[in-house]
Amino acid sequence: MEQQDTGKEGKSLKYLLAALYLVAAFAFGFLAKEPAERIFLQQQQAAQASLDFSYLDEVLTKLEGNFVNPQDIDQNKLIYGAARGMVEASGDAYTTFFDPDETKSFQEDIAGSFDGVGMQVEVKNERLTVVAPIKDTPAWKGGILAGDQVLKVNGTSTIGMSANKAVTLIKGPKGTEVILTIFREGWKETKDFKLVRDTINLPSVELEYKEINGKKIAHLTILQFSDVVYNDFQKSAQDISNNKVQGIILDLRNNPGGLVNQAQNIAGWFLDKNSIILKEKLRSGDIKEYKSNGPSYFSSIPVAILSNKGSASASEILMAALHDNRNIAIIGETSFGKGSVQQLFDLYDGSSIKITIAKWLTPEGKAIDGQGIKPDLEVKMTADDYEQKKDPQMDKAMEIISSEI
Repeated sequence: MEQQDTGKEGKSLKYLLAALYLVAAFAFGFLAKEPAERIFLQQQQAAQASLDFSYLDEVLTKLEGNFVNPQDIDQNKLIYGAARGMVEASGDAYTTFFDPDETKSFQEDIAGSFDGVGMQVEVKNERLTVVAPIKDTPAWKGGILAGDQVLKVNGTSTIGMSANKAVTLIKGPKGTEVILTIFREGWKETKDFKLVRDTINLPSVELEYKEINGKKIAHLTILQFSDVVYNDFQKSAQDISNNKVQGIILDLRNNPGGLVNQAQNIAGWFLDKNSIILKEKLRSGDIKEYKSNGPSYFSSIPVAILSNKGSASASEILMAALHDNRNIAIIGETSFGKGSVQQLFDLYDGSSIKITIAKWLTPEGKAIDGQGIKPDLEVKMTADDYEQKKDPQMDKAMEIISSEI
């Protein structure tokens, strides 16, 4: 199939329809590879056969034949707009279409470097919500908190806007300003935050050591599950082993998630081999289990986990795995509650579709989507705590660890 150029006149409808058919094939699962998936799809073929793409042909014909400014019609925009609408009609906030520029931006996020303000956002309860600000970024320094609702970006309402679209508005060249209109729980009215964009180089792991009653404790913070986090974690793990610590505080606060396989690899250090890390419920209804491959070096070391409402997705997988298998205490606040798994499918022109392919469950079979993981010990951070740089959640974790070593 030829890639479209940006010309306006005389383009064949077959490109538009073929592109939309390709999107539909992904969205409806024609490309599934698992045997169980193929069986499931056979049951859906009768309904899928009724899809009438001539309807799109008719819509486009009416538009091109009647629109007052025909010179403004851009075929590429029509294709991407129709594809985006089809994907968003799935009703799942995490199933999204990326045009080529958005695909590149998404890949930069995973790689760990981009220009913006440094925060993860998702649509929650129909509101664009901050999952977590990234430490030492403009969003973090500017006072943005996990759970904040972003109602406007530079005066443009985000109501009904996809997270993907909002991210394109929030990002921008280093040194430029963006104004976020924020509403926070407990506030009576919104507040504007003026942030200056910067190059965001995402760290993945931070390590420091603390001491209590003569015992050395490792404070290991995992900030996000990028494609380099496991390599960084291994370096920190080696340092922890060399320092012969008596306990580990695993800090997953404000960790918005990322790549599930990275969380699985890290879980293997804390669990015995063949421990269930997570369960995936596939569209066929089958349950697939993922188990630890080790190396289990920290499986007998006392651990406490720190969580807040900015802990999401892969970070929730890791905390649930350690909690269910070892009864490790979770301290802090209820996590974000993203219990689904997405896979990125590349399309021929550089665009892509991120599709929710499964729901994940904790090792004990509990669903957390939309409700999060509740801590064993709830400790909330107040505005005064942030202002005075106090950390009662860390204090409680140190108390718990000291009682176990």
